[in-house]
Amino acid sequence: MKLPVESLPDLSSGAVFLATGGGGDPYVAYLATQKVLAEHGPAELIAVDDLDDGAFVAAVGGVGAPTVSLELLPSIDDPGIALEAFESHVGRKLDAIVSFEIGGGNSLIPLIAAAGRGIPVVDGDGMGRALPEAQMMTYPIAGIPSTPAVALDYAGNMATFSTDTTATYERHIRNLAQAMGGMITTVEHPMSGKQLKSSIVPGTISFSIEIGRILREYRGNAHRMLGPLREAFADSLYGELCHIYTGKVVDYSSAIIGGYDIGRAVIESFDGSGPALTIEVKNEFLLAKIEDRVVASVPDLITVLDYETSTPINAERLRYGQRVSVVGVGCPDYYRSARALEVVAPRCFGFDCDFVPLERLTHNHQVLSEFC
Repeated sequence: MKLPVESLPDLSSGAVFLATGGGGDPYVAYLATQKVLAEHGPAELIAVDDLDDGAFVAAVGGVGAPTVSLELLPSIDDPGIALEAFESHVGRKLDAIVSFEIGGGNSLIPLIAAAGRGIPVVDGDGMGRALPEAQMMTYPIAGIPSTPAVALDYAGNMATFSTDTTATYERHIRNLAQAMGGMITTVEHPMSGKQLKSSIVPGTISFSIEIGRILREYRGNAHRMLGPLREAFADSLYGELCHIYTGKVVDYSSAIIGGYDIGRAVIESFDGSGPALTIEVKNEFLLAKIEDRVVASVPDLITVLDYETSTPINAERLRYGQRVSVVGVGCPDYYRSARALEVVAPRCFGFDCDFVPLERLTHNHQVLSEFC
């Protein structure tokens, strides 16, 4: 499947929806990808089942605090340079690349790297959303080592990694990202096609394009968007989509701590009645509560949409006074397994609660009919 430049707006929009507020702002990455595809032609998107078992694949993307990417703009050459450095480090050419998360910007960075090299991008990723730490990817959960890996900073400096565990790699790569300006490009998790088939969340790039198309064609009030979106998710590997809350952002605080964007958003109903919704942020929207009741939590998806246009909003773009609707989506079944929940359950982020599937929390959600 060829991925032309015309598909990029839908891909960007749909990826931000799935990214649950994280994965980096897509605008600059979109402009860079647009330029690369205009120069080299459409990118090749390959289904994971069409990949040879013996193919050599690695994951490519940006690591750091997404807020930094709004100021420390990436170079169009960074993904390709990082790819060449990785191949030189391991002494082997890559046959394909894959994203480690279907994040806003991180859904596009692999396309930049692959198009310039003439190799395909695998349709899928290692999260099915965005998550803040490397050990939370499906690749290491499936037992695939994160290293050898290569990191590149904005000034062209390189670092290589060889670690015993992905948790160790996460600590090292996060510290390096802070030391190298707050945002870096990495190539990591080298694997065979067979290993990728057993660990990938498949089809998320093409599904992002479908979600982006729906957001474009039905652009308008977020509640009118729920029907078409529910239909799309019903036919996907994701769970149920439901409305959580609608209102105005009355408070938002954020700081870069430990290489992550850490923050909290408070949303009140338009008429000020009823309790507010609080969303906890660590690069992504991770936990939503109304008073002391959890209404959605990681690994299920929490997405914030502009109320008037249904445009998905990244966490770093959230501002006081925005009118928003918050929706939840059940995560892929992979992340509800006991093995995955060992690294992605709410307690892994410091929240004092266990994971409860979104569909069991719907009785805690705001009543939608009040706002239609």
